[in-house]
Amino acid sequence: MSLFYKLSILMSIVVVASNYLVQFPIQFFGLQEVLTYGAFSYPITFLVTDLSNRAYGKIVARKIVYIGFFLGVLLTLFISTNFSDIISIRIAIGSGVAFFVAQNLDIKIFDILRKRTWYIAPLISSIGGSIVDTILFFSIAFYATGVSWVSLALGDLTVKLFIALLMLIPFRILLTNIRDVSDKKFSGVR
Repeated sequence: MSLFYKLSILMSIVVVASNYLVQFPIQFFGLQEVLTYGAFSYPITFLVTDLSNRAYGKIVARKIVYIGFFLGVLLTLFISTNFSDIISIRIAIGSGVAFFVAQNLDIKIFDILRKRTWYIAPLISSIGGSIVDTILFFSIAFYATGVSWVSLALGDLTVKLFIALLMLIPFRILLTNIRDVSDKKFSGVR
């Protein structure tokens, strides 16, 4: 299986898992008003996008985001959306909008910064994408629902920023495995 398909599948799995996990606040250390489990899995989508962008460029990275978006939203609707619960529906909508906008922003920022030192593009693009994603998702999913969405958003963003730093480790390790692909003039998916 090619890297393209592996990244597409991984993107879809992470989106579905994150959409499911965001419904569950962390019940330890008084964090239930500040953090959900989705905050820990979702930042992996930025790693997948950045690896895709480095390996194939922005056009193919967008294809992977679109596949992740389509499969992620579709599977979320079937796996974790309770259609009798408005918050569950809003989570699905918020997730789709936030994912689509934030991942495309990540691709654009990464592409602009790709020639800089190896860690600049993935770090800055992930931070920018995380901020936009958090604002869009939590405001769409939880505004005016009685859920303390601002504190959840701040907790979520804090974790996303921390994980963006941590994701530099696997990015650097995996970068050595994809360098040969990224150095070729690549116009399509094999």
